[in-house]
Amino acid sequence: MSTDGQRAGRPLRCLVTGASGYIGGRLVPELLDAGHQVRCLARSPGKLRDHPWAGDAETVRGDVTDEESVAAAMRGVEVAYYLVHALGSGSGFEDTDRRAARIFAEQARAAGVRRIVYLGGLTPEGVPEHALSPHLRSRAEVGRIFLDSPVPAAVLRAAVVIGSGSASFEMLRYLTERLPVMVTPSWVHTRTQPIGVRDVLHYLVGCAGLPDDVDRAFDIGGPDVLTYREMMCRYAAVAGLRRRVIVPVPVLTPRLSSHWVGLVTPVPASLARPLTESLRHEVVCREHDIARYVPDLPGRPLPFDEALELALRRVRDAQVATRWSSAAVPGAPSDPLPTDPDWAGGSLYEDERQLSVDAPRASLWKVIEGIGGDNGWYSFPLAWAVRGWLDRFVGGVGLRRGRRDAERLRVGDSLDFWRVEEIEPGRLLRLRAEMRLPGLAWLEMYAEADDEGGTRYRQRALFHPRGLFGHAYWWAVSPFHAIVFGGMARNITQAAAKGMSARGGPAQPSRIRPPHDDRRVRQ
Repeated sequence: MSTDGQRAGRPLRCLVTGASGYIGGRLVPELLDAGHQVRCLARSPGKLRDHPWAGDAETVRGDVTDEESVAAAMRGVEVAYYLVHALGSGSGFEDTDRRAARIFAEQARAAGVRRIVYLGGLTPEGVPEHALSPHLRSRAEVGRIFLDSPVPAAVLRAAVVIGSGSASFEMLRYLTERLPVMVTPSWVHTRTQPIGVRDVLHYLVGCAGLPDDVDRAFDIGGPDVLTYREMMCRYAAVAGLRRRVIVPVPVLTPRLSSHWVGLVTPVPASLARPLTESLRHEVVCREHDIARYVPDLPGRPLPFDEALELALRRVRDAQVATRWSSAAVPGAPSDPLPTDPDWAGGSLYEDERQLSVDAPRASLWKVIEGIGGDNGWYSFPLAWAVRGWLDRFVGGVGLRRGRRDAERLRVGDSLDFWRVEEIEPGRLLRLRAEMRLPGLAWLEMYAEADDEGGTRYRQRALFHPRGLFGHAYWWAVSPFHAIVFGGMARNITQAAAKGMSARGGPAQPSRIRPPHDDRRVRQ
């Protein structure tokens, strides 16, 4: 096994799991900038295709619960980053986390990997593990599995991560901005030690070069120890908001708190609950030994207010590289899109509409790519809002995930309760539904040339029902399709025509032919 001195000055071969997630998607370019070679293990490699760094990293298909794919991904790797967890995938997520961690550790040993690096959660001092929240307990167990393995491990333990797009930052941001007066759970008085995402990435990259005899956990945190109430007050000051009135009450359990957070913020209750449960106990760093091996940069770790300012600037400048919603929703379908020529999977319902419009394809594509988020869905707003509320009510993601970027989309982006499955720039946007449904659903939008040399907008909604309830669902909502999907098609083409006029073109009414309405059932 090579020594640290022999490794100095040469790139290392690194494996990154969770590259489609919040931290992993930011770690890959940092490792590349540090001169390392990066391989990403992903269940759906296509989701990484449009990342700016995609051409500089290798991507292989696999899953951390599949021994063969992990073994293949580990070949030739020196440092393996484990940045995945099964949180929110159901009551058995702890078993899934345990099994995946053991597979990862065993395959790392078999492949001769020099080091495992894992980002876990900061645990409270003096609290027995069985008393921790399931989220923190699982994180602690995964870290222990890696430390007990023969492969040297660096287990970084962080509390609240502050960065543009992080779940903790979004929860803090929306609670503070939307509620000038708050009745809050008692956990707002619990002390924690937040850390800026830039410092988390700095320590993760630095761990690649740790000496081989370093096999331990490290607490990582910023210089400020704050209660959640203090964090909200300081956020209000940094964001230029009026002073917030915060009234804590003891009656809100973690479950009730998660629903409260889910109502006010884009973070769904399924993700808010582990975040709020983790705030029941004080989590403060007990040491800062990581600095002996990965020296802090001048002025770092960032103070809380500076981390907030940087995150807010990124949000306002629309430069959010990854968001908490970048990772796939646990349990979301990944079945292939049923294709016209050879699909033979049972019933498939379709709603297809076509319209012509006086606008170049580029203008139409700009409207298509800008759909969702603050721009809305060019259709009956109340219907979309009600669907979003219903989805949140049954534990889904709802509409409030919004967009990562106001103008540009990339494969894998979350888009309200959809996820971008495919983009052909200038021609096709395909979205896969991640709302709670009795089946699988897709929405396709095309900017095409028609037979007369003009521009045609084509829109196709597809639904593959599961069981009798799935069929009943389609027929129950089909009467509203003329309003929702028909209105969407008309408004998108009109917006494209108006956009052309706004840029100096003639303000002429669009030539909109009656829509081709084709709702088919294929068996």
